[in-house]
Amino acid sequence: MKVASYKKESDITYSLGATVTMEYLNVCPEVIEGVILHPKFDSADTITKINEICGRHGIPVETSEKPFNILSKKGNCFVIGVIRKQAEKITSGSHVVLVNPSDAGNMGTIIRTCAGFGIMDIAVITPAVDTFDPRTVRASMGARARVKMELFDDFTGYEERFPENKLYPFMLDGSTLLQETKIEGPFALIFGNEATGLPASFQHKGQPVRIEHTHNIDSLNLPTAVGIAIYEATKSAFGAENAQK
Repeated sequence: MKVASYKKESDITYSLGATVTMEYLNVCPEVIEGVILHPKFDSADTITKINEICGRHGIPVETSEKPFNILSKKGNCFVIGVIRKQAEKITSGSHVVLVNPSDAGNMGTIIRTCAGFGIMDIAVITPAVDTFDPRTVRASMGARARVKMELFDDFTGYEERFPENKLYPFMLDGSTLLQETKIEGPFALIFGNEATGLPASFQHKGQPVRIEHTHNIDSLNLPTAVGIAIYEATKSAFGAENAQK
């Protein structure tokens, strides 16, 4: 199976690792072009599961060391999924909106957090890090297979598509404390770039919100801020769900 160093322009990406690849196999096997096993991979149970799923879906499986030397040189990866990129459109409902995110690891962590709290659609305002970068896919622990991500050239494009969504930009200017803000759905939780945050123009979008913390730090990192915000926005829904069980 031929692989090449990842390029953003390619229509192929890669899931690096057994856990990440198994998530794709379980959720959307139709996008997997093939699975590559490292000759030193010795997890019999996982190999059996991979072969069973791939057999059902006609996905080729091969064992070879060379692709790992090309795609994962750290020596801690033993399974590679060859993934065909799909065009994605987010649907109506509540969203996280990321404005110019720049770090693949942060993006992957945010994707996993969104999936964990039931936010399955993320809008990304470009320029931005590649949402299909293998580093993003791996940092998401495979949750990238579950979460739809759509790119927008600007925030206006997002607003025009989803005029019903209530906007909550996370920033300092003109903001209310998160714990004092009633977040109503469908909502858009909006976050800026890791280094620069949101532009000042977002002060006039919806209800700006801030997460208060001590003066021991200057700011929270982006995935932490997103996680706190999503928890606060969805906790009533989870409470109602648990009450019905």
